[in-house]
Amino acid sequence: MKIVRHRIELVTTAPIEIIDISAQIRDIVAGSGISNGLVTASCLHTTARINVNEREDKLMQDMLTFLKRFAPRDGDYLHNLAPIDGRDNAHAHLIGLFMNSSETIPLADGALVLGEWQSVFFIELDGPRPKRGIELQIMGQS
Repeated sequence: MKIVRHRIELVTTAPIEIIDISAQIRDIVAGSGISNGLVTASCLHTTARINVNEREDKLMQDMLTFLKRFAPRDGDYLHNLAPIDGRDNAHAHLIGLFMNSSETIPLADGALVLGEWQSVFFIELDGPRPKRGIELQIMGQS
């Protein structure tokens, strides 16, 4: 079995942002030499997440609206009274409780095994941020 690691770095531009990283993952998998196995995308942050969902413009707008309503940024949160890094971001941590920090996707014949409508998203919950990281680990056989 072969294991390949790669890091994707992103810049985010909005307080809450959904970024499709499917094409980047596909390109990295294609260059890995691994045809059959698994790829795991792990978010390196506590205020951002990885998610598999449908890419459709109106649905993505609905997702943004839902996340903003689920835990409003201006909520009365104890964490915001003395934030470690000066960011009032308790809402981002709370939303993150209900989302995945990683996703594992099967690989077959060099392709991601996703449903017809599925995409892999990086979801920023505390932006904008100048640097965000996703660690990919691709395991399998050529």
